[in-house]
Amino acid sequence: MTNNKTLLALSLGGLLLAGSVQAQENKLYLFNWTEYMDPEIIEAFEAKYDVDVVQNYFNSLPEMFAKLNAGGASQYDIIVPSNYYVPRLIQTGLVQKLDRSKLENLDNVMEQFRDPAYDPGAEYTAPYQWGTTGIVYNTETFPEAPKSWSLMFDPEVNPDHPFALMGDGQVSMGGACAYLGHGYDCTDMDAWKEAARLLIDTKGRETFSGFTDGTPALQQLARGVTHVGLSYNGDYLFFKTEDPETFASLDFMIPDEGAEMWVDSMMIPAEAPNPDMAHKFIDFILDAKVGAQLSNYNYYASPNAAAAPYLDEVLTQPPVQPSDADMERLRFTPSLEGNALQTFQQLWSEVQSR
Repeated sequence: MTNNKTLLALSLGGLLLAGSVQAQENKLYLFNWTEYMDPEIIEAFEAKYDVDVVQNYFNSLPEMFAKLNAGGASQYDIIVPSNYYVPRLIQTGLVQKLDRSKLENLDNVMEQFRDPAYDPGAEYTAPYQWGTTGIVYNTETFPEAPKSWSLMFDPEVNPDHPFALMGDGQVSMGGACAYLGHGYDCTDMDAWKEAARLLIDTKGRETFSGFTDGTPALQQLARGVTHVGLSYNGDYLFFKTEDPETFASLDFMIPDEGAEMWVDSMMIPAEAPNPDMAHKFIDFILDAKVGAQLSNYNYYASPNAAAAPYLDEVLTQPPVQPSDADMERLRFTPSLEGNALQTFQQLWSEVQSR
């Protein structure tokens, strides 16, 4: 009897193990920004490949990076980081190279995203969406607002009205650098120190309401808690379209001194449970019609050239597609490593603690 029980246990164990492997093969774990994926795209992908997509979300890049470092590199199949975190993910070994032979739709990618500075040769990344970070302000409060960071940093331009900066240190420091004439993408130590001093002075003003990221910043502006803030062009347009009455007096601008252009990319973690399905997902998103559906859903610009005929008209003009003049002023946030990253983090910590 004992032998039979052992055999039965072994065979059941084998079946259970096979079941768990099968279950794993029929799942795709996606780690993405909140409110950044059309549910209908997920449903279509699940139906096409008979797979369940399990979605997890992050609200900031440091949060995403921390989770990957704490074992997430073996828990997720797809992550969607922004450009300046890509080199950090590659250098720390948290991601794997793409198998381009499995990505038939790569040819749909626009020329400008095929060999990006943050991932030369696009060996690790396929672009997901792109956009800009700009100033959102109340047009009733500032009917003749300058197209400038001075709306935040010059107390003479905005002496009385509450404003917020962004919790992402590189964006707020970049804005201060741009305002001081050093360019949004400055990495010079003296420029950083000057920008940090400006941010500390700015924090000391009675009208400074804090560091607030994208969507919450828009909600504060809509409620009149602040009159100037930083947010993303797609988020701004999404909220304005959903609730035109509340957002009627809010406008989005790219300061003349320069601002951020960003690209979010799809990457596969180093120990992804299902890398084959991950490649299928990336290729699915790179399809012309699916790429257009994604942008039409979330109001961000598509990096997919083949998607252009299927995009809603609102996506072909500002604020989603910046004017030629504004495009010339946009820069990628620099990717920092080593001593530069350490110095930046020290300066940013000082800004936050003062």
